[in-house]
Formats: sequence, C-alpha cells, structure tokens
Amino acid sequence: MHVVVLGAGVVGVTTAWYLAEAGHEVTVVDRQPAAALETSFANGGQISVSHAEPWANPSAPLKILQWLGREDAPLLWRWRADARQWIWGLRFLRECTAGRTHANIVAILRLALYSRAALRELRIATDIEYDQLERGILHLYFDEREFECAIPQAALMSRHGCDRVVKSVKECNDIEPALAGSELNLVGGIFAASDESGDACKFTQELAGRCARRGVMLRYGLSVDRLLQEGGRISGVRMQGGEVLTADAYVTALGSYTPLLLRPLGIMLPLVPAKGYSATIPLRPDSVVPTVSLIDDQRKLVFSRLGDRLRVAGTAEFNGYDTSLNTVRCEALLERCLKLFPRAGGRGGVEFWAGLRPATPGNRPIIGRTALPNLYINTGHGTLGWTMSCGSGRLLADLVSGRETEINAAEYALIN
Repeated sequence: MHVVVLGAGVVGVTTAWYLAEAGHEVTVVDRQPAAALETSFANGGQISVSHAEPWANPSAPLKILQWLGREDAPLLWRWRADARQWIWGLRFLRECTAGRTHANIVAILRLALYSRAALRELRIATDIEYDQLERGILHLYFDEREFECAIPQAALMSRHGCDRVVKSVKECNDIEPALAGSELNLVGGIFAASDESGDACKFTQELAGRCARRGVMLRYGLSVDRLLQEGGRISGVRMQGGEVLTADAYVTALGSYTPLLLRPLGIMLPLVPAKGYSATIPLRPDSVVPTVSLIDDQRKLVFSRLGDRLRVAGTAEFNGYDTSLNTVRCEALLERCLKLFPRAGGRGGVEFWAGLRPATPGNRPIIGRTALPNLYINTGHGTLGWTMSCGSGRLLADLVSGRETEINAAEYALIN
C-alpha cells in the first residue's frame, strides 16, 4: 500500500519508519527544507515517561487563576476572540477532575512506556546517535506543599509500571552533584531511573536519513494546500502550486496545524497550539551543569545535557499560532536556570526558540483512523511528542496495516 505522511517532525518520521518496516511504500511531505525544523527542533530533549501527569489536573484551575496577568507564568492563557479556544478551555476544565486526571495519566503512561521500549529497540537496530543519555530524570521540588502533592501521583505511576522513587535532598544531590551549587532551596525530589534524554532534532534527521535508505520518499519544501475528497474517501493532497499527490492512505502528522487541514472536511479536533520556549546554552570546559536530566515541576521547566549544550525548555503560552519570542518569558527561563546552576556558563551565546505543541485538553494524543476510512491522524502529544513518538508511529503503522495492536488503540481514538 502507498501511504503519504504529512509532516516530517519526530512523530511524522517515526510513523514513516514503522510504515516502511511494515512493508508499505511511503512518501513524507514537509514544508521545511529538512526534517524536524519546527516543533521537534529545540524541545526539552527528554524521554520522560515519568512526566505523564497532564496539565489538566485538580490543582490546575487555582494555579491558572493565580498566574493570570503574569508574563512569566508557567502556563499563560491569552484571551482571544476565538470560540474554538473557549470551547477547548471548557474541555480543559472538565479534564481537571480527579477521575479524568487518573484516566489520562494511565493512558499517557501506557503509551509512553510502550514508546520508550520501541525507541530502545530502534536504537539497537539502527545504531542511531543523538546525544542520548540513559541516566534517568530527577523531578525537583522547591515547595513543601508541591512535593507532598507529587508523592501520591508518583505512587500511582509506580503502580502502572513507571519507576518513580521519592528522594531526600541529600539523595538528590548524590544523584546529580551539580545541584550542590544551587541558589534555590530544594526540599526533595522524585527519581525515574529508567527515563532518558537526547536531541529530538538529531534523532529525527538521522532517522529520516535511514528512512530514505530503505526507500521512503522524502519531499521537502512542499506546503499542503488541502485534502481532496471523493466518494467518502481522500482522493489526494493538493500542494500549494497545484501538484496533487495520490496514495492509498494518508496520515496527518502536522502537529498543531493538523486541525486547520482537517476542518474543511468537517473533522473537528479538540486541539490548540501551546507555545513552548527553550534556551540552548553553549557549555565551556569549566561549566558546572547536570548530566542527569531534570524537571522543575513548580516552574514547568526541564533541563537536559545534549553534548556540549544545556537545553532548558518548558512553559506553555496559549496564544494561537503566534511563534514570536516573548522577551520576558525567555529571560525568566534563563534566570531560573542560572539560579539553579550559577556556573552553567552565563548568558553569552544563548539561543532562544519557541515552538507550537499540539495540545488536547487532557494531554492524551489522537492516534488512529478518522470517519474517512483512508485518512489517519497522529498528533496531540503536547509536551510528550518526543517521548511518545516511536510508540505512536508503531501503533499507527499497525492500524494502517490492519494488524492487531500491542496496546489498546481505542484509548487514543478521535471522538468528535
């Protein structure tokens, strides 16, 4: 079967890999000149199964109210005259109940664990290199109440297969000695020894090269205009410029832009873009930075060592499709990093970046077939696109191929 995959981010390229592995003829289309140049370009760099708690949880509404009006807020909601944003916001509040949060954590965790195992198999099979470190992820807490609230969630995830172990301040410092120089008052941590880190952009571009060598057609610099429909099926993809690509099946893996493509077909996705920021700090020989990947849960920031760089990323800004850099948010990101690691290397040469994460109200991705039998979706992974990419690609390839899936695909199906 010939399958066209729209989007060459980490989710699109892993989908193409598993489709090709299943024996399909695959064409990947992206508007950029190479793979992974948008949301996958400079993300937090974590394979963070332990970060499965969604933004929508019982404590979120009060926090969001407290953050209103703060430009440096971890989650910044900009009110817009957009009915779809308001509807999404109401759905977000519905997902904040304890029962919905529990269900979303379990579903996210199941896919994340499956995906991490798939990544390890892929790495062995391909010898792919992407500044990966298998030293775990340490969640840091600087507020006693936040720490106490995190412990039951850690226990829940542990019951479902994620190794999250509560650690004292001393144990945190033993795990990551670079914390000893911090100017912040650490009160405790939770360690997930099986989690990993690595450069998602490097991984995606390396995997795209391997896809090409096994026969996948990679077509860059092509922007999608619209999907063509005929007889209750997709009959082709019209590109800007007029070219039409045809195939037996079509996969939309365009991240936050997927709803814009599907809306004219009457397919409404509960998904909005959430802008995340990152700072990439070049390291000097005398820089003192972590080699264990870290998460500052209070500020919604992650820290990952990527070779001779330190990547700091996080926060969420709901402001439509705006990708401009907000100076206040960039500076807040860097300031927090330098308080945590005063000898990281200073401000010289720091590169700031922002990308749009495709966010569903409960952070559960949308993977599977639409009402049109030859049109599939693989998007909505929020902050966990890198974490879930291999599992999502394998799951989607199984669905396209008509094979029995290894995890319950119904948990990620589109429900309009």
